[in-house]
Amino acid sequence: MFEPMRIIVNEETLLLDALGAAFWPAESTLIVSDLHFEKGSSFARRGQMLPPYDTMATLARITDLIARHKPARVIALGDSFHDIDGPGRLPDAARDTLAKFVFQSEWIWIEGNHDPNVPAWLGGKITSEIAIGGLVFRHEPLTSGAQGEIAGHLHPCTTVTRRGHSLRRRCFVSDGARLVMPAFGAYTGGLSVRDAAFAALFGTSYLAYALGGRRVYAVAGDPQAVRRKIMEESQPSIPAMNTVESP
Repeated sequence: MFEPMRIIVNEETLLLDALGAAFWPAESTLIVSDLHFEKGSSFARRGQMLPPYDTMATLARITDLIARHKPARVIALGDSFHDIDGPGRLPDAARDTLAKFVFQSEWIWIEGNHDPNVPAWLGGKITSEIAIGGLVFRHEPLTSGAQGEIAGHLHPCTTVTRRGHSLRRRCFVSDGARLVMPAFGAYTGGLSVRDAAFAALFGTSYLAYALGGRRVYAVAGDPQAVRRKIMEESQPSIPAMNTVESP
């Protein structure tokens, strides 16, 4: 049984899923970021051979999310494809799965830096950003004026230690005013929350929410500063893992 983490972003309640997606119950909206479909085939074209199964593995996880949350709307927050030719390299099975997703829900493609021209034949709505309720969805986070922003691009990760073992985990990052999503794609890497890119957005007033096997854990940041912005429900019901990273 998966246990989502409940947080508040700009007075909107979001559920953080351990698979690396967010669900917005009030709008029945599932949010995923940085899918990087066809990254494996992109690398293969340059002579770096990776197993060509990343797209189907990523789609399988989205299928699980849709079955669990039953969203009326899905927002893909940009860099859905690793390069502009990625859509043309989709295997037939992936095209069929995406077509089913688009038919079953309102699907919104946010353009990213890797895929600035998402082809219309994929279906759904294509836009650079979209505002819904108290939230605005875009690929790259703004450095200012970003109240209610849900963005991706940075591929955040943190290092957690538990029982003497350290693990590098993908994570969400939020200060209660905005949220940066983890990369969802099977072959995507990560940028440490200690990086200056996150300091420019949050300073020290944030929490990182690390992806566990079946739940999400609040593991890093300045809890005293963030506690004023995030509900008690955002804290895990068991003691959070300690982090070896400090922003």
